[in-house]
Amino acid sequence: MTAPTGDELARLQAEAQSAYRDLRARLPELSSDSIDVILSGARSHYAWKDTPVSDEQLERIYEITALGATSMNTCPARFIFVKSPAGKQRLSKSLKEKNVDKMMSAPVTAIIAHDLEFWTHLPFLFPHEDRRSFFEGKQDYIESTAFRNGTLQGAYFMIAARAIGLDVGAMSGFSNAIVDEEFFSGTSLKSNFLCNLGYADETALFQKLPRFAFDEVCSYS
Repeated sequence: MTAPTGDELARLQAEAQSAYRDLRARLPELSSDSIDVILSGARSHYAWKDTPVSDEQLERIYEITALGATSMNTCPARFIFVKSPAGKQRLSKSLKEKNVDKMMSAPVTAIIAHDLEFWTHLPFLFPHEDRRSFFEGKQDYIESTAFRNGTLQGAYFMIAARAIGLDVGAMSGFSNAIVDEEFFSGTSLKSNFLCNLGYADETALFQKLPRFAFDEVCSYS
């Protein structure tokens, strides 16, 4: 893919700037209810209603997620949607016992992974400058960039799912090594965390746990 230059680049920049100004004019900030849905009032869920999640919903979640910012537009995250009974059985091998029922009862469990070969796609993702040399042969930098930005995309994914009306329950109580062997053997993908998706059974919720106050964890410099 060839990066735009000259008049074409100026046109695209002007369109992007105008679109952003228009967006901010239309919606200077989200309503309190909207913020509640995606973060303030949102909960991590462990029990699920027997209501399916469609492929169209999963595609919409990805399309929203993909627009979130990553370093150099690296977009290293990869999402594997485990829906079938066979896929759930394979995934269950990796889970701690207390997490098996949570995963098996969810309509979909997403494996949030990252691709350690993300940098080979930079000519497409970052066409105006070839930055593959930043990564080639630098395994530590590759791994840290993939993990950090893949995790960031995983957070976008959870917010996007809530934004379109689904509930989420992220899980880290599993063996990454078993997931990688079961689902990614022979590939450049590595698992990060799991995220159950569906319509929550809210009767399983308990009270929201405490959070630190601003002055306990924030400071100015």
